[in-house]
Amino acid sequence: MMQNDRTKTIHRRTPESAAMVASTARAMTITAALNRLTFSDAVEIRALFSELTGQQVDDSFLLLPPFYTAGGSEIRVGKNVFINQNCTFYDLGGIDIGDEVMIGPNVSIITTGHPLSPSQRRAVTIGNPIVIERNVWIATGAIIVGGVTIGENSVVAAGSVVTKDVPPNMLVGGNPARVIRPIEEE
Repeated sequence: MMQNDRTKTIHRRTPESAAMVASTARAMTITAALNRLTFSDAVEIRALFSELTGQQVDDSFLLLPPFYTAGGSEIRVGKNVFINQNCTFYDLGGIDIGDEVMIGPNVSIITTGHPLSPSQRRAVTIGNPIVIERNVWIATGAIIVGGVTIGENSVVAAGSVVTKDVPPNMLVGGNPARVIRPIEEE
C-alpha cells in the first residue's frame, strides 16, 4: 500500500508481502550472479544491474561487486554513477540516485524499517524513499536511512548515519549526521 507521502506500508500475510518476498528471492538470484563477476566484467555487471532494476543503466555506470539488495526494482540511477564494493541497498521505499554520484565501499542505503511497537514490528514493513541528488559523494561505511534527501554536491563523511535531509553543498558527518561546513568551489 502506497501512502500519499510516498511511504509504503506492507502488512504481513498480504498479497503485497508475498510480492515483497518474491522480489527479494528474485534479487538474491540476480545479485548472486552479479557477485561472481570481477572488475573486468563491467558490461555484464551493467546488464545484470539493468535486469535487477528493470531499466537500462547508462554505459558510464560502474559497480564493483559484491552488491546486495532486498529488491532492486525500486532503484533508479543516473549517468556516471559509481558504486564501490560491498554496498547494501534496501529499496522498498525507492532509491533515486542522480548523475555523477559516488558511493564508497560498505555503504548501506536502507529505505525500510518497522514500527517501534513490539506487537507491530514483525507485522509491518515500512518503506520511505531516499533521494541522492546530483554530484553527491557518500564516503566509506555511511548509512542512509529512509525518508531523506541528500542535496546536490554534498558529501557524507565516512561512517556517518544520515537520518535527516542534507542541504545542497554541505559536508555532513557523525551519528546522527550533522552539518560540518559548507562546501565551496575551489
